[in-house]
Amino acid sequence: MTWETGTAGAELTERRRPGGAGQALTAYVMVCKPASVALLVFVGLAAFVVGGRGAIMGWPLAVVLLAGTAGSAGANAVSCYLERDLDAAMVRTRRRPLPTGRISPPTRALWFGLALILVALVLSATLGPLTLGLMLLAQLDYLVIYILLTKRRSRWNVLWGSFSGGVPALFGWAAATGSLDLAPVLMAALVVLWIPAHIWTLAIFHTADYRRAGVPMLPAVVDLRKAARCLACTAVLAFLASLALYPAAGLGHLYLAVALVSGSVLAGGNVLLALRPSPRAAWLLFKLSSPYLLLVFGAMAVDALR
Repeated sequence: MTWETGTAGAELTERRRPGGAGQALTAYVMVCKPASVALLVFVGLAAFVVGGRGAIMGWPLAVVLLAGTAGSAGANAVSCYLERDLDAAMVRTRRRPLPTGRISPPTRALWFGLALILVALVLSATLGPLTLGLMLLAQLDYLVIYILLTKRRSRWNVLWGSFSGGVPALFGWAAATGSLDLAPVLMAALVVLWIPAHIWTLAIFHTADYRRAGVPMLPAVVDLRKAARCLACTAVLAFLASLALYPAAGLGHLYLAVALVSGSVLAGGNVLLALRPSPRAAWLLFKLSSPYLLLVFGAMAVDALR
């Protein structure tokens, strides 16, 4: 465990300081990573609205919201348990609840996460085998393929783990229609291709952190220019997937305008990064990529509701 000079005493004090119920609740919320949960649930909700052409179906909508929240939060909590050593070794993550001892023993986070995953699976099963299978696929890809098998071993770990990020789009569509077709597959592909453009820009800025922890994230094991070229490829493909959705999902001009403008900014920025790579430019692109899915999937939902 590596701590910067001058911070170890404060962090050990924080580790030992008793907390009340409010602090404990906050710690459990934090291991669920609420920002990422909210984004994935929003993607599933937008796909549900588009798949149902704006029709609001009570129980399927509840399952998308509740199962999506429980499944994403549970997977994050379990991953925090499995990666607690990495989190402790990285400056960016060492103040999370498990490295600081705010959830102790750490197995409490594991059982909390597994309980949430079980709730998500039970809720998903109420809509049929397709939604149950998709929820299982997301959990297996994220926790087994990504966290356990590839994150510490492969430079392409983010690509392997990104499939789970695309599942909420498939899940939301399946909840609304009971089936899948080209449109939800393109929605999922858009998310899958966006994830490397989002994570790798962050990794470029925190390359030293990943190297210190021994995580072979692509920008930490290849030179900056090569990593930026890979980034540009995924960003351009995500842009193309967003445009293909316009006819495939029968979306309107609002969606097309949002996809063109936001996608041009994201893809163009990543192409510029490939031409003139720098950690500062990567950090700016990371910030720009954060609202991208909200804009694109929000436009989808608005078009479907009009």
